[in-house]
Amino acid sequence: MSLGEQIRKHQVPAGHLTLWWLGQAGYIFKSPAGRTLTIDPYLTNSCQEIGACAGFNMRRLVPPPLEPEALVDLDLVVLTHSHQDHLDPETLERYCRAGGQGPYLAPPHARAKLMTLGIPEQRIEMTWPGKVYQLGDLEIRTVFAIPYGDEDLTHVGYMVGLEQGPRIYLTGDTAYEEVLPKSIAPLKPDVLLTVINPAFRNLGPAEAARLARLLDVKIAIPCHYDLFPDNSLPPSIFRTNLKIEGIGERYRELKHGVAYTFPEVEL
Repeated sequence: MSLGEQIRKHQVPAGHLTLWWLGQAGYIFKSPAGRTLTIDPYLTNSCQEIGACAGFNMRRLVPPPLEPEALVDLDLVVLTHSHQDHLDPETLERYCRAGGQGPYLAPPHARAKLMTLGIPEQRIEMTWPGKVYQLGDLEIRTVFAIPYGDEDLTHVGYMVGLEQGPRIYLTGDTAYEEVLPKSIAPLKPDVLLTVINPAFRNLGPAEAARLARLLDVKIAIPCHYDLFPDNSLPPSIFRTNLKIEGIGERYRELKHGVAYTFPEVEL
């Protein structure tokens, strides 16, 4: 059974959220009511060419767990920012050719990039930190992030949750400053999905572990370390730093395309 079919058939228990890691910082979320969204799906090898131009090896180390065409079954496409490993023109072009029409949720710079791909403006909901988008029983809250450089200053993260249910926080690409945990802590996330790639000025494993402790999350999951030879590291370094922070038991490591449900249950 393909991953797309698995996602369609998967029943999420009441009061839970299920997610599938697509690689890099890409995810699919599904709610008990069957509403589904994807965040930052990078499902091609398009970064290999732009990486080579900059002198980096950005060839995929593993194949995508899902074809872009399978995204047409989802209810919402969400972007954190405009970098190609998050907003991938090839993934979205194949999605659109297969009949995908969005809607899209994106911050200003990513919204502008989507429009250059021919996506109608009326299909793109612009977002910013503090804004909430409701998708059936799913609440998607846009949160603060600190960008890599001045070519896109509108990076954001997202909190995906259920009313009176779990909240899962995806950092997006962000650096660490004290304002980051201070801005997120009042939202009380249960699960942290955090980038751990300091080579490109994002959170490193030690900073991500400190963030997990300050937010007092129940589960801490690393991402954005797995796809590119020149932007990868062992996720066990994050686990080591969680242990140093005194919360090593909260570490989880996801596999591409394998369902993870929170609160954790036997399915």
